[in-house]
Amino acid sequence: MDAVVPDLGPAGVGRRGADSSAGRDVVIVGGGAAGTSVLVQLVDALSRASGAGGAGARAVRSVRVVDPRPMGWGLAFGDSDPLLMCNSAVDLNSVRARRPRDFEDHLRQRGWTGRAQECVPRSWMAEYCHARSVQARARAAAHGVDVDRLSATARALEVRADGYRVLLSDGRRLAADDVVLCTGVRRPRVPDGFAAWQDHPRYLDSPYPSARLRAALGQRPRRVLVLGTHQSAVDAALLLCRDGHQTTLTSPSGQLPAVRTALAAPPHALPALDRVADLDPADPYLGDRLLRHTVEAVRSVSPLPWRRQVSTAADPVRRLREETALAEAGACHWARAYAPLIDAAIALGGTLSGERRRALMARFAPFVNRYVTALALVNARRLVAHCDAGLLRVAAGYPRAVAYADERWRVRWPDSAVREYDHVVNATGFHPPQPHWDGAARTLYLEAPPASATALDHLAADLRVRTDPTAAPERVWLVGVGTHLRIPFANHLHNVVRQADEVAGHLLRPPNP
Repeated sequence: MDAVVPDLGPAGVGRRGADSSAGRDVVIVGGGAAGTSVLVQLVDALSRASGAGGAGARAVRSVRVVDPRPMGWGLAFGDSDPLLMCNSAVDLNSVRARRPRDFEDHLRQRGWTGRAQECVPRSWMAEYCHARSVQARARAAAHGVDVDRLSATARALEVRADGYRVLLSDGRRLAADDVVLCTGVRRPRVPDGFAAWQDHPRYLDSPYPSARLRAALGQRPRRVLVLGTHQSAVDAALLLCRDGHQTTLTSPSGQLPAVRTALAAPPHALPALDRVADLDPADPYLGDRLLRHTVEAVRSVSPLPWRRQVSTAADPVRRLREETALAEAGACHWARAYAPLIDAAIALGGTLSGERRRALMARFAPFVNRYVTALALVNARRLVAHCDAGLLRVAAGYPRAVAYADERWRVRWPDSAVREYDHVVNATGFHPPQPHWDGAARTLYLEAPPASATALDHLAADLRVRTDPTAAPERVWLVGVGTHLRIPFANHLHNVVRQADEVAGHLLRPPNP
């Protein structure tokens, strides 16, 4: 899949100069899990169309994937450190919507003997995506479709009368009839109180990639302050404590995620959640009804009362210990309802206005942060062990002030105590991608937009870009985390794969006149 691509030239016209009746030229921006899923399912769709003798088999002539990294090795899964685990089970991680056991089958063929409800290292998912992309390229060639990867970053997209031009970081312009944006996340959030320290050599803007983190801290034990207490911060703590660094986690909430066995497919249908998509978007009590359906679904999974499935301890480490014990005892039955709950929220979210969707997400943010994005049991056990070893603590508050002097960070806490640290690691997550549109230049900017561009906030129901509410949708689709413009939990892989399958179908259909 990662063959060398001929240089298109700084003002290249790609393949569109050839006979357009031979098929359309597709560009996929991003080669992580989302981009891989689009490619694999597009080739699957081509195979089905070819088998049925339909015109769809001739709809696509070429596919170009734009990403500086090998296929599958994006930010989400592309870290080779075995300590970093997928946060959902094997049975939810297929990149094929119509083959939900595809990831499991891939692992079984390589000798894996685990359970489909287990979590595995993220690098296994990257390897799977890469393998499927290589297979997709070979299958596409059998249908006369040329597939390649361009090792570059896409910076902008020009909208022209004869199609699109994707502007690459190396100066090339890639012509396309259809574009799918699967850019993922790139820009770390800036934590409160640390805006002035973004370029400091002892401040890391993210724990990823893990190799950079290890290189920055070296082998001598350090005192490290990690900003955040959710999934990225958990990753940072696991990596740092493994290497013997004294690690402190801090966030405004001060709360770690809850603990569960795995985010896996439910054991049976949950009618209470199936009805969520039918709720009235204009209902003033929509939030209350959504909560009621969630409680009903959890109760249908197990008669064990909620209070006996979770810990209510105020101290985050004590709560971690208690919820780890509950998960080990098989008592956190609530987790079985959460994969379909996310799917139900996604289906409902697509019917809501942006304002209403944001209000609901804000209302349930504490619930989402603790339970929907809960810790896998394997990681919870590791955190408990690091706490027991004295390597990990969770601060009782968030820093009030920070300074750097004499090669030390000096942090003042809410109780006025001042503590020193060698390094600070930002683990507060990433900003979702936000394309910007410049109407005068007829350009959609994917990064570094000029002041004349405005943030894109229109996305059609079929995930196509609208440059303004009255404009016809472009032959440009968003898949994955970029669909946050319309979809909650946009980074949920099960949802991303469904989106990719739908978009692959659209790519085989001729454009409207």
